[in-house]
Amino acid sequence: MSRSRQPPLVTGISPNEGIPWTKVTIRGENLGTGPTDLIGILDQSAVWVDEMNYYDMRTDRNKGIPPLSLRPANPLGIEIEKSKFSQKDLEMLFHGMSADFTSENFSAAWYLIENHSNTSFEQLKMAVANLKRQANKKSEGSLAYVKGGLSTFFEAQDALSDVTNSVNATHCVFTLERRMTGYQSLQPFSPRPPHVHAAIHQKLEADGTEKVEGSMTQKLENVLNRASNTADTLFQEVLGRKDKADSTRNALNVLQRFKFLFNLPLNIERNIQKGDYDVVINDYEKAKSLFGKTEVQVFKKYYAEVETRIEALRELLLDKLLETPSTLHDQKRYIRYLSDLHTPGDPAWQCIGAQHKWILQLMHSCKEGYVKDLKANPGLHSPMLDLDNDTRPSVLGHLSQTASLKRGSSFQSGRDDTWRYKTPHRVAFVEKLTKLVLSQLPNFWKLWISYVNGSLFSETAEKSGQIERSKNVRQRQNDFKKMIQEVMHSLVKLARGALLPLSIRDGEAKQYGGWEVKCELSGQWLAHAIQTVRLTHESLTALEIPNDVLQTIQDLILDLRVRCVMVTLQHTAEEIKRLAEKEDWIVDNEGLTSLPCQFEQCIVCSLQSLKGVLECKPGEASVFQQPKTQEEVCQLSINIMQVFIYCLEQLSTKPDADIDTTHLSVDVSSPDLFGSVHEDFSLTSEQRLLIVLSNCCFLERHTFLNIAEHFEKHNFQGIEKITQVSMASLKELDQRLFENYIELKADPIVGSLEPGIYAGYFDWKDCLPPTGVRNYLKEALVNIIAVHAEVFTVSKELVPRVLSKVVEAVSEELSRLMQCVSSFSRNGALQARLEICALRDTVAVYLTPESKSSFKQALEALPQLSSGADKKLLEELLNKFKSSMHLQLTCFQAASSTMMKT
Repeated sequence: MSRSRQPPLVTGISPNEGIPWTKVTIRGENLGTGPTDLIGILDQSAVWVDEMNYYDMRTDRNKGIPPLSLRPANPLGIEIEKSKFSQKDLEMLFHGMSADFTSENFSAAWYLIENHSNTSFEQLKMAVANLKRQANKKSEGSLAYVKGGLSTFFEAQDALSDVTNSVNATHCVFTLERRMTGYQSLQPFSPRPPHVHAAIHQKLEADGTEKVEGSMTQKLENVLNRASNTADTLFQEVLGRKDKADSTRNALNVLQRFKFLFNLPLNIERNIQKGDYDVVINDYEKAKSLFGKTEVQVFKKYYAEVETRIEALRELLLDKLLETPSTLHDQKRYIRYLSDLHTPGDPAWQCIGAQHKWILQLMHSCKEGYVKDLKANPGLHSPMLDLDNDTRPSVLGHLSQTASLKRGSSFQSGRDDTWRYKTPHRVAFVEKLTKLVLSQLPNFWKLWISYVNGSLFSETAEKSGQIERSKNVRQRQNDFKKMIQEVMHSLVKLARGALLPLSIRDGEAKQYGGWEVKCELSGQWLAHAIQTVRLTHESLTALEIPNDVLQTIQDLILDLRVRCVMVTLQHTAEEIKRLAEKEDWIVDNEGLTSLPCQFEQCIVCSLQSLKGVLECKPGEASVFQQPKTQEEVCQLSINIMQVFIYCLEQLSTKPDADIDTTHLSVDVSSPDLFGSVHEDFSLTSEQRLLIVLSNCCFLERHTFLNIAEHFEKHNFQGIEKITQVSMASLKELDQRLFENYIELKADPIVGSLEPGIYAGYFDWKDCLPPTGVRNYLKEALVNIIAVHAEVFTVSKELVPRVLSKVVEAVSEELSRLMQCVSSFSRNGALQARLEICALRDTVAVYLTPESKSSFKQALEALPQLSSGADKKLLEELLNKFKSSMHLQLTCFQAASSTMMKT
């Protein structure tokens, strides 16, 4: 609020008389800021002149008669040309002299050298003429001064004559008194010229010496004394009343003249009630300057009342300053008021301390409020990690819903997006806490900055207390830094107690924790909290708070990021563990179910949710900078892969009765989905083995490699180790499942060979000539074809691998049986060679080095054909066999010759 400009007040002038050009000092208040603010009359006068006619220096306009004696700036009246001589040289040349023409030590030579060193002689002559004209004008001015005082002299002469010649002494006295009073009122500051006094005195002395009766002055004294006594007798009562009236009038004049002080206590109270503190301060400053050092008892009494009320105002303003909550604008306003009132102590620092305590109190009260609400309503806003109670949309729920919709089912997820509005208490508390700090700390910081640069204080107070405040600032810089650090410490500890309860010490758990929750926050909520804390750090950095003070927040962000990664990976492993429940056993054209795709998408979504967490903002360190963190993340990643491998193993060995369909919604009664579920129950254990084997092959060739690329894209460490360990576990499972399947399929075929060969008491030594391939071999081939059909139905790529292994087992058993025969007859040898060659030629595309070796060993155990007729018969019988079983053997002929790994 701007203060109104007060009228000027003159409290003294010294000296009150003197010769022309005497320096006059005017004392007072509100006299202006420069020479242009000064209005004074500079005219010579023998009497008091009318102040309405004056010369206004601000507008340079004549308000009355022109000034007769202004100080000339150029006394010579010619152009001034400053010399090039230095001031020091001139002072040395004219020691003790001065170039100022108003000085008693004025040196004309110095003045001419300094101002007219290059002036021509003709111009100097013109300057002499100008000086003469100015001197004549000054003489004329003095003469006019004397002429102006003659009338006053004549009036005095007449008064004395009247006194001498008057018979009525009383009339003479009052006439003299009236005229003398008039004379004094006309010239209060212009005493009678000395030569007039001397002339009058000489005249009176001359008259007195001519009279014998005594001097005229003696006679006059007697007359005056009698007149005074007579007047006292006649006018005593009147004069008494006059004195009383004068006394009353003087008292009223004093009251009127100093009514500002007398009314000030009441005015202060009224202005305080209205809140006009600026008016109070202005009045107080004025009163202090006028009456602060007065010795008049009445003034001292009233000024003491003013001080009492000002002290009460100081206390009121200090209470308002320390009152919380309060805006920065009000705080600065009250501090300036207190500064203008010269309040003892340091109110600004008291305000900073009170604001610091208030912020800490708000932070802890916020925590207590949320903890109390959580205990009163434990079921509200509670994030649950188990899938059935989780209100957040899981990756699996989204994937299963998408997969079901693609298959034309009416399956719908029971979850919606309301989870976004069901913020956990701890996360909501951190959001509220950070908003609270960001709403209070900027003003707190700005208050300190204003305290440091002095802008909190008024201009007058700043100049008077600048040195003292500088000392205070230096002493209190460390104190304020501790305050800021305490606020940051409390902010971080409270956030840790809510988000990372295990990171605070046991002794601090009660002060900063106390949430008493059993379930840990999910990765999504931790990521949300990280974003909140990051925004808080950015806002505080914008205030130019030192980085070392904000380092604790950076440490909190890093710990939250690490914990978020850990929790997300753990939660991902939990979700992947439930993938077995989502297997629908519906195979696509490549022999795959949706399980590998769901597995990869689950990991991709988890990593995508960590994208912002893993990203390093300015000033942040990498999540994986610590070796311990790298190892833990690597182990969690391996665990995710192994959990899925374990799920595959469970699916391959789970009996039909153990298939869990509780994860399906009520809409399982829809026709489309019912058919799929019905097909699930018709699967045999061998078929599930094949489906899992097919998924394993795809995982090895594609999924695991893709996941490794995603890990690398997100800057995970130890990717090679993750891939190696995962691949090893997958291959181990694949081999174990493959061997189980081969055992299930090959053992019955192998077991049927020996009984089939010797059915009907067949003897290699005594048998009829061969007429074709016997039924045991045809049955074995049919069984192999059945295996082919079963594998081909699931995955064409698995056919070579499976059949090759089955052929190896059959050929190995056939070779063993042939080697166990002690001897063959001619017909027996031909029969054995026919059956061995028929089997070998039929499964030729699935022969491996091992099976070829077995067939070779079996043939080597037989006697060689001795005649061409036997060879011809063998060929005819082979062709007859192939022709008769052409339809059955087509599956072997259409197979690719590319051998798969065994």
